[in-house]
Amino acid sequence: MLYIIDFDGTLATRDTVDGLLEKFADPEWQVIENQWLDGKITAVECMRRQIRLIKADAVSLNNFICSIPLDPYFLPFYRHVSAQAKVAIVSDGLDYAVHVATRHADFPPIQVYANHLHFDPDGFAISYPHLNPQCQAGNGVCKCAVARTLSNVHSGPVVLVGDGKSDACLARTADVVFAKGSLIEHCEREGIAYTPFEDFSDVLAVVQTWQTPQLRRAISFA
Repeated sequence: MLYIIDFDGTLATRDTVDGLLEKFADPEWQVIENQWLDGKITAVECMRRQIRLIKADAVSLNNFICSIPLDPYFLPFYRHVSAQAKVAIVSDGLDYAVHVATRHADFPPIQVYANHLHFDPDGFAISYPHLNPQCQAGNGVCKCAVARTLSNVHSGPVVLVGDGKSDACLARTADVVFAKGSLIEHCEREGIAYTPFEDFSDVLAVVQTWQTPQLRRAISFA
């Protein structure tokens, strides 16, 4: 079994990228954000332009990232599922934010797939090691491609836990979807079966009930 876990707004209780932009970037980032939400630019172009607007030193950046709370119920969930399943954090946000936040919270090592943040003399830049040019969603991280790659090694159902636009594509093909935020609206609009959740205690409560017959029934309706 494979668990694909979103980070911003899911494992982290708020969007770390938006938080960084609100704290350290020129207000122009909001104009760029609206262009993306309106479908005028891709997520890749949106992030590239927004990251360039951030002005902060490494200490201030790290302190802010560490101030963003992580879901306190994630670790009990992780301990329950990781013994028998692969768990990966797959985010269309910043790998640096994921690593800093999870290390600060004393998380065990968890594989992370995210966009790469670069420090350079002019500030910050971003690259896309998990970009798929064929991805119709236009995200920097193609969660469908990551899930396919991991599924080649870790057989079994794919479980998505997410909250937003970057999870929409994978929601169509995952065997089980846990959704909150705008992902719920997407699932309802597209007729995708999902289980709503508020935090990882809700996800854990469902997963703990899964025995083989129940899991097969859950997947058959996904």
